[in-house]
Amino acid sequence: MGPYATDPEWDDVVPIPAEEPTGALATIAYPEDYAEVMSYLRAVMVGEEYSPRCLRLTEHVISMNPAHYTVWLYRFKIVEALGIPLVDEIEWLNAVSLEHIKNYQIWHHRQLLLDHYYEDIKATPDDVKRFGRSETEFLERMLAEDSKNYHVWSYRQYLVRKLGLWNLSELLSTQNWIEEDVRNNSAWSHRFFHVFNNPATSTDGSHATEHDPKVPAEIIDREVKYAEEKTLLEPQNQAAWNYLRGVLVKGGRKFESAEAFAAQFAEGVGEGDEKEKVRSSHALDFLAEVFAEKGQKAEAAKYLDRLAEKWDPIRAGYWRYRKLQLE
Repeated sequence: MGPYATDPEWDDVVPIPAEEPTGALATIAYPEDYAEVMSYLRAVMVGEEYSPRCLRLTEHVISMNPAHYTVWLYRFKIVEALGIPLVDEIEWLNAVSLEHIKNYQIWHHRQLLLDHYYEDIKATPDDVKRFGRSETEFLERMLAEDSKNYHVWSYRQYLVRKLGLWNLSELLSTQNWIEEDVRNNSAWSHRFFHVFNNPATSTDGSHATEHDPKVPAEIIDREVKYAEEKTLLEPQNQAAWNYLRGVLVKGGRKFESAEAFAAQFAEGVGEGDEKEKVRSSHALDFLAEVFAEKGQKAEAAKYLDRLAEKWDPIRAGYWRYRKLQLE
């Protein structure tokens, strides 16, 4: 008999064991302790019990199987029913999150909590700021463990939208992560999201790949400069080049406006191996787009040819396809 079967607190609960299909070729060999705790979980879920002991039970199940999404949803219902203070549940959740940083359920649970409790805190700006600060600090801890954790960055976007964290500290955070690893696509993506979704300086619903006339020219200038500065540090970093493209599109500016900048990374293209000096294949790609934009198809084709022949032959098929699109 397991600990639940001998615990007086659970005397009134009749556990429900897992049912295996008749004639199953291979049944799942659950450990005895896991099988027991799950049998009690099924019983209280069927009985729709939302009590402190059930909250403790979910904690036990999650410690054994943190990816069990059903127990997370049940736990949220218990938290909701008992009116567990947000700060208490977040404190528990933080500890679990640091142990299971790749787990998706911890972030969905966190979002459900904020959605539920937001009505209680939104009326007091100081409470919103305090919670936003504590959440951001925790996210920084999580990113220190894995700076490209998709779930963390995804939740961070949700948090910015929910609490209106369109502030300088959030922008500086993206800058810090990019400086730590200039190839961190997640940090670049979050910066783009933060800059071009701020309600004060952008159009609501504007797609990431379309011009937004509401964005001030000085913001476009600032972000172009930022992308170029980071590209100079690592010319072969595709993230910075993609960011530059995105900023120019948002600002309604032609790629030609950055032609001189890109040209410094690709000299003597097509003039022979001795004269051809390329420090970035991404610069060749960008310049091919510039020439196509200007209607100089032959020049664009030359740059795409050099990518296929020498500077990025592993994607030769793609560059030839791009060349066909010029016709």
